Amino acid sequence: MLAGLVLMLLALYGAFHLWYGGRGRPLSAQETENFMRQLADAAPRDSHHQELLSSVHQLVAHDDGREFVMQNLVRYRAKAVYPPGYHHGDDPREADRRYGKAIIPHLLRCGSLPIFIARRSGSFLQPVGADHWHYVAMVRYRSKRDFLRFALRIESQDVAVHKWAAIEKTHVFPVQPIVSLLVVRSAVAAALLTLGLALALAWR
Repeated sequence: MLAGLVLMLLALYGAFHLWYGGRGRPLSAQETENFMRQLADAAPRDSHHQELLSSVHQLVAHDDGREFVMQNLVRYRAKAVYPPGYHHGDDPREADRRYGKAIIPHLLRCGSLPIFIARRSGSFLQPVGADHWHYVAMVRYRSKRDFLRFALRIESQDVAVHKWAAIEKTHVFPVQPIVSLLVVRSAVAAALLTLGLALALAWR
């Protein structure tokens, strides 16, 4: 019984480890070109089109195949602005929630997930002319290959329209942790160990 439990928990952690990843092979030049062509075809040709493609190409230009975190600083519009033909309200926060809800399945499918989201709660050191951000979000991506897969899915499925309807301005850039207490792999291992101990005690 105990051996079977141990094997089950090891299998669960192994499946999680494969899904979570974080150490893959870098994008090849051909892969990058294919992704960029698909993204160019999928993304709507609006005011964000060329800026999006240029930013994505710059992001993936020197890929190492490893996981990374994307830092998002966001400022809402006074009112949400949808293109003609969309029948949603003008609450920018509701539009942003609509976007957030829609992207979660696409993130999880690519082994990625939000790791930190926080509203601004005041001011401290702020230079003259600095942008007033409403919230910050940090999203962990398994790799830049998976980021491209995610971007392609949300552009081809008309999800990003909610983001641009809600956001007046955003500053998005990748970061690599120097010091971090966020230990997802260890936390999952600890949770499975705790579950295993509880089940073992229950069966005794």
